[in-house]
Amino acid sequence: MNDRFGAAHTLLPVLQEEATAFFTNGDDDTLQRAWAREHGLPGHSTLEDILRAQIESHRAEVFYNSDCMRYGNDFVRKLPGCVKFSIAWRAAPSGGADFSAYDLVVSNFPVLLQGYAARGMRTAYFFPAHDPVMDEYAANTERPVDVLFAGSYSRHHQRRARLLEAIAQLAARRNIVMHLDRSRLTRLAESPVGRLAPLGRYRRPRPIRTLAQPPVFGRELYRALSRSRITINGAIDMAGEERGNMRCWEALGCGALLVSDAGHYPEGMENGVTLMTFTDPADAVATIELALAGDERARAAAGHRMIRTLYSKERQWSAFCKLVGDRA
Repeated sequence: MNDRFGAAHTLLPVLQEEATAFFTNGDDDTLQRAWAREHGLPGHSTLEDILRAQIESHRAEVFYNSDCMRYGNDFVRKLPGCVKFSIAWRAAPSGGADFSAYDLVVSNFPVLLQGYAARGMRTAYFFPAHDPVMDEYAANTERPVDVLFAGSYSRHHQRRARLLEAIAQLAARRNIVMHLDRSRLTRLAESPVGRLAPLGRYRRPRPIRTLAQPPVFGRELYRALSRSRITINGAIDMAGEERGNMRCWEALGCGALLVSDAGHYPEGMENGVTLMTFTDPADAVATIELALAGDERARAAAGHRMIRTLYSKERQWSAFCKLVGDRA
């Protein structure tokens, strides 16, 4: 909880440590088995057994799950009788996965919800929220990094790869930082041994390798964002022209100017007001230069004010209660 990884999805009662809420990472073997020992469960209990026992011990009436690929229909059908309502968060393509045993599937991407609904699932719009801890990072005025990108670089994400390669060309006159998550094959291809193997297609271009730093998550990501004037976001075609992936919330929340690809954004994320958008890699470079030469701090401040008010934890919790109340 202190690391803040995934805090945008953590509901207000959990953050406030209220007795009415119980939070756990169901796939954390160490955490879960420690709870199981404390509560006298057999040593051979599976992680699913332990999670169901936790739900029953808490007498939870609502089961809210952000990992429905792991805990699917079979798990939901075996929930303890205390559970009156089950909700799954899913904001990514799921192939033919079926979550119809859940009472509701929620996301902030309408096109994904339409796909789930077409397969017979009950759906509703729901949104991440501003982590209030981000405000201390947004207050930072020392921002030596001109442009930051944090995320994955993959040959499968061709649009993003072209974007980052174009931005890398700015490194001669701008402070560009890229925290990149590499695939296993990319790590191998770029190792001394891998350079001798026919793995060239997995090797990143030299300008990207020169700028690349290790990936960052949680508070480390917050710190990186708080040191940047501009944070670049690059969509990966998972929801067509719809936008609103987590980097949008994190960049705005930590007070960086979000520069992101053009598309349909959630309410309040408005081009030229709370963020800036681009149409292609060349336009991204031009937009960055325009922002750095102008009033990027004013737009960044407007973005931060918007995200912390329009998407507050209080508003998120109110919307969650309404989802349950309307459909329970």
